[in-house]
Amino acid sequence: MDTKNNNDNKSSTKSALTVGRLAKKFGLSRSTLLYYDTIGLLSPSSHMKGEYRTYTGKEEQRLEQICHFRKAGIPLKDIKNILDRPDTQLSAVLENRLKELNDEIASLHEQRQFISSILKNSPNVNVSGQLSKELWTELLRSSGFSDEDMHDWHKAFEKSHPDRHQQFLEYLQIPDNEIALIRKWSAKA
Repeated sequence: MDTKNNNDNKSSTKSALTVGRLAKKFGLSRSTLLYYDTIGLLSPSSHMKGEYRTYTGKEEQRLEQICHFRKAGIPLKDIKNILDRPDTQLSAVLENRLKELNDEIASLHEQRQFISSILKNSPNVNVSGQLSKELWTELLRSSGFSDEDMHDWHKAFEKSHPDRHQQFLEYLQIPDNEIALIRKWSAKA
């Protein structure tokens, strides 16, 4: 019997992590890793029916790469291609993501300028110094916005800055339950 191989197997078993522990180590939820397994992005090294999923150093390294690319906002399907197919052009994926970010920044800049100009030029500010939902909607309509344009505006705001979108809706003195509905349909983009 080869004791070296036996010892190697024991040490790899000791260093293997369960799905919960690996998720915790990377600050992710357990369900995220289970989803990654479902889509074939990160599979455990071992998972027999009725047993825990276990992940070794190889899967840990792959998850580290996944997290790295997710920080850049790269979609999971592109990350899978990058990691699974060495012929994938990483630079093309990154250039595409950079273009998307530049487009989002330009859109946000336009929104900011639009809101600033309305606020500067609007004598219709209520007594508290805040806009109301009704006044905001009226200003957008008078600026040529259709219902679809307003919906697109909310979708872009929710996608790029969900916290600020929430704050803006609160600023418009919209009730919490209505804010929740607006944010829900805005997120369905």
